[in-house]
Amino acid sequence: MRAASLFAAAVAAAVAAGAARAEPAPGPHARPATISVTGEGSVSVAPDLAVVTSGVVTRAPTAAAALKANAAAMTKVIGALKAAKIEDRDVGTSGVSVQPQYDYGENRAPKLSGYEVRNTVTIRARDLDALGGLLDSLVESGSNQIEGLVFDVSDRDKRLDEARRAAVKDARRKAELYAEGLQVTLGEPLTVEERRSPEASPPTPVFMRAKAMDAAPSTPIARGEQELRAEVSVRWAIAR
Repeated sequence: MRAASLFAAAVAAAVAAGAARAEPAPGPHARPATISVTGEGSVSVAPDLAVVTSGVVTRAPTAAAALKANAAAMTKVIGALKAAKIEDRDVGTSGVSVQPQYDYGENRAPKLSGYEVRNTVTIRARDLDALGGLLDSLVESGSNQIEGLVFDVSDRDKRLDEARRAAVKDARRKAELYAEGLQVTLGEPLTVEERRSPEASPPTPVFMRAKAMDAAPSTPIARGEQELRAEVSVRWAIAR
């Protein structure tokens, strides 16, 4: 009987020791208590730069004839850009193509009908007040394609920094609010990560075929504003 009592006591002691090992006291490497928040910031900016994609499309029975006609028309377009005082650094060829054209008749094989040549240039216009007149002069000089018009901000990085500062302030505000609600003291920031936030899309590019100009006023252009956004995730320590 005494031996049985001693055995039961030994088993109980072993179980107690195992339970104690299962719940160790927090050590120096224990994960600290933290608060994680996301801060957002934005700034509205009036664009001061426009990117225009314009070009010439020509068609002729032979590739050589189509290319020659295109070169003559594009030379006039480049001359119009120089007359508008667009600097050479702001004009660049963005595409040249020569494509055969086919006549697809019913119940017969495609028949070669000629060739099409496309030559496009990308233009950075820095004087937005004169943008409407620039578009008119491009068409008048021979451009029959205006494929895109997008507004931008020349000092985008500087303006984005303003949005980033606002995002950090917003993150701190939220963290302090949560710390107050939890009745704890906010400590130092442990990690900061900038997220790729979706910036406001630039105005939708306008695709249109150019047509002959009359004595109407310059093409009206509305530049609007762009909203630049920044987003950061910050993890703060809780100072107990």
